[in-house]
Amino acid sequence: MLVGICDFPSQYAFPPHGYGGIERWLWATAIGAAEAGADVHLIGPAWRPEAVARFPATPLRLEDLLPGSTDATKLSRVGLDLLVVGHEYPSLPAWRRMWEQLDCDVVTFQHDPAFRHEPQAFDGTRSRLFCYSGEMVERYASCAAIQTLSVQFGLDEQMPAQPGRGRDVIWLGRIDADKAPHLAALATARLGLPLTLVGPVLDETYVAEHAAALYAPHVTWAGELSGEAKNALLRDAAVFAYTCASGYIEAGAAVFGEALRAGVPVAALTWRPSTCAQAALCSDTGAIATADPAMSDDGVAAILASAIEQAMRLDRPTVQEIGLCRFDPAQHFRTLAHTTITSATPS
Repeated sequence: MLVGICDFPSQYAFPPHGYGGIERWLWATAIGAAEAGADVHLIGPAWRPEAVARFPATPLRLEDLLPGSTDATKLSRVGLDLLVVGHEYPSLPAWRRMWEQLDCDVVTFQHDPAFRHEPQAFDGTRSRLFCYSGEMVERYASCAAIQTLSVQFGLDEQMPAQPGRGRDVIWLGRIDADKAPHLAALATARLGLPLTLVGPVLDETYVAEHAAALYAPHVTWAGELSGEAKNALLRDAAVFAYTCASGYIEAGAAVFGEALRAGVPVAALTWRPSTCAQAALCSDTGAIATADPAMSDDGVAAILASAIEQAMRLDRPTVQEIGLCRFDPAQHFRTLAHTTITSATPS
């Protein structure tokens, strides 16, 4: 099978140097395809030199080509069996015209809970849309959405080291109101545990509003990390704390796979059933605290603190064994490439 993995215009590289969602998923899918025995061809000009050195590449974007043009004909002769793309593309007319000339399947993963697709974008067979959680499948039921967990990682992150015995709680993601890391800061303060925040600040107003919690003495800011630096931090973490605001819908949830593959149990804050946390975790890999939107931040922090204590008692080698199986890139690619199931049964 010959698989084309397409980049798209983005503020992040492919794969990204730090934060990035769809970009990391596309790279993990390329690695998974290669591990599953497929031939991988990178398409687009935004792939990093390290990626292009590993796989053959065509530095063109499909939506910029005219069907029948010289470049389009050259790409058609590559003989692709499958295209893996960002979720917007099957709904773009210019992209679809070129895809139809290539005459191959297309798959994508929904990373935006608000994006609206064109009615003809997916048929569940030749064009397939995948979603992480039950609530995302419900939102995209008209697109014949298929539920499966997502695997995402960057360069030098696909094989995490054996877990250590750290005491710190780690939080990873973009730092803004939607992700609500101040709740993790409040929860760890209750427990007297150190917290490390990893990720870029995207909302300075949010940080200023919650400065007392986010800049408390037990909180360390690590900035954006990737590759071996991120692996090292995960290896030495005791628990991964996941938080979000009550109205936020998590679509792709890279962090669950990153934590579990590194052997870090997860304490997850949720506000309702059928979220990514329920899809990703079990009693052997984490603890879920379900809050009521009417609760105060202190009340939410109390139940998250309880989940952190519960997660700290889990066996880290077991967590990693389950995580490497549940978030295996080769199996993820096989699911993307071969399934025609349109039910909402998690893989």
